[in-house]
Amino acid sequence: MTWAHADEVLEIYQAGIDEGNATFETTAPGWAEFDAAKLSEHRFVAVGPDAQVLGWVAASKVSDRCAYAGVVEHSVYVHPGARGRGVARALLDALIASTEAAGIWTIQSGIFPENTASLALHQRAGFRVIGARERVGRHHGTWRDVVLLERRSPRIS
Repeated sequence: MTWAHADEVLEIYQAGIDEGNATFETTAPGWAEFDAAKLSEHRFVAVGPDAQVLGWVAASKVSDRCAYAGVVEHSVYVHPGARGRGVARALLDALIASTEAAGIWTIQSGIFPENTASLALHQRAGFRVIGARERVGRHHGTWRDVVLLERRSPRIS
């Protein structure tokens, strides 16, 4: 994922935001802010045959503390017209490969319980539910819960 993909990545992000079950965010940030928040070596786009971005995955540090050096949080978003074609799974697989190669032992995420497709995708990719945060934040005036998932690498001990 590079600046060349910025417009499409942010459009896909905004589409997910607009659907209401992907994030607490209400608007996609500008590219500079987005770019600064994501680890450059752990972000990817899936590109279709016409060079259109079909989806993206990106990881962020969870903490600057040394103890958390091997833990990242991720997001994965797919263009509404590209869903159901294995794009998100391919992106998650690329992220898993890159993080394991870098010695990262845990990928985590928080997903709204209403986002059943994302929860199922993550579980198929080896993530496990570790808990839930109830009424963790307001989203459009409504309290929302978040299901916490993680994938511990079996390759890093």
